[in-house]
Amino acid sequence: MKTRLTTLFDLSVPIALAPMALAAGGALAAACARAGALGLVGGGYGDLDWTQREYELALRMADTAANRSRIGCGFITWKLDEDASALDWVLDQPAPDKPRALMLSFGDPRPYAARVAAAGVPLVCQVQRMEQVPQAIEAGARVIVAQAAEAGGHGMNSLQGRATMTFVPELADWLATHAPDTLLLAAGGIADGRTLAAALVLGADGALVGSRLWATRECLATQGAKDQAVQTNGDGTARSAVFDILRRKNWPAPYDFRAIRNDLHQQWEGRVEALRADPAAARARYNAAVKAGDFSAAHATVGEAAGLINDCPPAAEVIERIGRQADDRLARLSR
Repeated sequence: MKTRLTTLFDLSVPIALAPMALAAGGALAAACARAGALGLVGGGYGDLDWTQREYELALRMADTAANRSRIGCGFITWKLDEDASALDWVLDQPAPDKPRALMLSFGDPRPYAARVAAAGVPLVCQVQRMEQVPQAIEAGARVIVAQAAEAGGHGMNSLQGRATMTFVPELADWLATHAPDTLLLAAGGIADGRTLAAALVLGADGALVGSRLWATRECLATQGAKDQAVQTNGDGTARSAVFDILRRKNWPAPYDFRAIRNDLHQQWEGRVEALRADPAAARARYNAAVKAGDFSAAHATVGEAAGLINDCPPAAEVIERIGRQADDRLARLSR
């Protein structure tokens, strides 16, 4: 499959690894790069030590210059407003080690646009609503990611979130008129060849894949969390602020967090404000569960694509499988 995404980043498959905070580490990013996808290290909350360690690991494990040229990084924009040292460190790397792409999500990217442009790094901006798109274009985004509410982890809340099926083609039409050189990736529910093919048919140049690559051997999530994802279908996740409250993650409105609806989540999902007012007991249960690997209370970060996740293989196998299935599906459709 050749698309504008594969051409821009010299990929063999139109897939980018979602830079999942504390999960998309160096090993996973490098595995994706070696498999021909764009491997984005999950710089996430902007911890400098973590970013340095995992980004350098990604470069080492990528093995060849061609593979290292498919390594990038992503950050949570509102956290950069508090401390941008990890972003500055990544952008200050010497030419061979500079990120191939720099992704910003959840906040105004414009304050960081000049730094990214000065480093000569393509900017990727993730949006969840049409009203955010002009801001990303003003920031100079080379690629825009349309993240729909199906996605796992953080995203737009259920009240304001969009669905992949309608959001991607609407944004594709807008870009065709207003910014035709800007690439578009679909995110949310892309987990096999059918969903990748669907994203391309809807007008995307490729897909940002999170949950399906989260459930791989190289991901930094614990095996217990991955096992729970394999056993859960698409009905088994929900979007709420529950796990953010339990983890003391002070995310701004209108973003919240999709994860598996385990016992602890179901206990509080209808009483979020009560949890926010008095979280001590629930936090104690959550912390004990994390320590014990008990996923009736510890969280497993996965989206509605959980119903398409049936195993936990190496990332390269997932990417090859998705690419092959998408090729076959598109070939059948063309006939």
